Amino acid sequence: MTELGPVKRAIRIEVPEEEVKERFRRAYAELNRQVQVPGFRPGKAPVSLLERRYAKTVEEDVIRTLVPEYYDRAVRQTGIHPVVVEIPPIDRVKIKKDASFAFTATVEIRPKIELRDYRPPNPISLKPDKRTVTDEQIAKALEVLREQQAQLQPAPPGVSLKEGDFAVVDIEGFLDQQPLDGTKKQGHLHRIGSKIPVLGLEIDQHLNGQVEGAHIEIPQSYPATHPDQRVAGKTVAFRITIVSAKHKTLPTLDDEFAKDCGPYNSLDELKDKLRDQMEKALKRDIEDGYKEQIMKRLLDTHHFDLPQALVDREVTAIVRSQLHARHQKRGITDELDEQALRPEELKKLQEEALPEATRRVKLGLILDAVAEKEGLTVEEADLQAEIARMAAELKIDTLELQRIIQAGGNDSRDELRSRILADKALDFVYRHAVIQG
Repeated sequence: MTELGPVKRAIRIEVPEEEVKERFRRAYAELNRQVQVPGFRPGKAPVSLLERRYAKTVEEDVIRTLVPEYYDRAVRQTGIHPVVVEIPPIDRVKIKKDASFAFTATVEIRPKIELRDYRPPNPISLKPDKRTVTDEQIAKALEVLREQQAQLQPAPPGVSLKEGDFAVVDIEGFLDQQPLDGTKKQGHLHRIGSKIPVLGLEIDQHLNGQVEGAHIEIPQSYPATHPDQRVAGKTVAFRITIVSAKHKTLPTLDDEFAKDCGPYNSLDELKDKLRDQMEKALKRDIEDGYKEQIMKRLLDTHHFDLPQALVDREVTAIVRSQLHARHQKRGITDELDEQALRPEELKKLQEEALPEATRRVKLGLILDAVAEKEGLTVEEADLQAEIARMAAELKIDTLELQRIIQAGGNDSRDELRSRILADKALDFVYRHAVIQG
């Protein structure tokens, strides 16, 4: 084994001559049973004849069997932990049936990590997060529930619309006193102050202060470059009629309101439930914050070279995830294809993903080292629990998610195991950390 760098090795592997001869003998014996050579009974053709006809095929078959077997032996003997392997392709490897056979595998290995203090007597110290659920937050949560159960009631006659009120409007555009196709909308419910355009028109300021039954005309000019040639360089008159005005009425905060919100007998019971839910959510948020502190400390206190292959692989995963999100946002269902990107665009995405990819790989290796040192493992029960959690989060059936993971093969299952193991290692460090104060 030759050291090519901190995490790169070249392993020259030699198969003894006797083993090579035996593999060729077996290969030709099997070939003799399978092929039909004119003039000879099955299995009785001379090896010399088979060699003349099938030498190249047999050589490739022998290489295919010898390389992985002896590579695995070499890895076990050296005690290294490869993360990626480069073995010369068959057409670049030469073998003779009466000589030893040698080939070289280039591997990137997991770095040796000297773990720094992360458990007693020198645990990681965390800055305290003393946030609590306040009465003010409970009150805001109740207001959200009131808004959800608010009702729209007809406004008293003659009362002007103001921000927060609702208006049911009919709207239509006219060009040269003639109705313009595609610019008619009837019975549209609009909240004053929402600033949501209607037929591309901002109407809030025109409705504010108006009353039910009012008629409004809004001139809208369009530039000469407008894509709709009918209105390019012209002014359209939008006529709005306020069909009805409505006020939003919030329910009273009392026991009846609580009963309308769910299986609660009183407002106090509803408040207790809200507090319990918010305290659980806050506890998870605080715990996530502590784990962020731990991850940053682990990254800052450990220094080692990273296998470039792992970083490259993570960069690819991040870029694919970004492209997938971009496709979903645009409503595209076609398969992702990085090759469809312009080279400079792909390079930019890769450069932007590199810092996060480096962080993930480094943190993953540190947590792997913690898991190995502490004897942490992933059991089948852990896998099933994580699949159930993911299925609930994604709102799909557990069996469906299992089928998706199985369809991904060993790589998909191994990736899930690695993530669970990293979470276990992070939990271990968190449980042994000390919160200041």
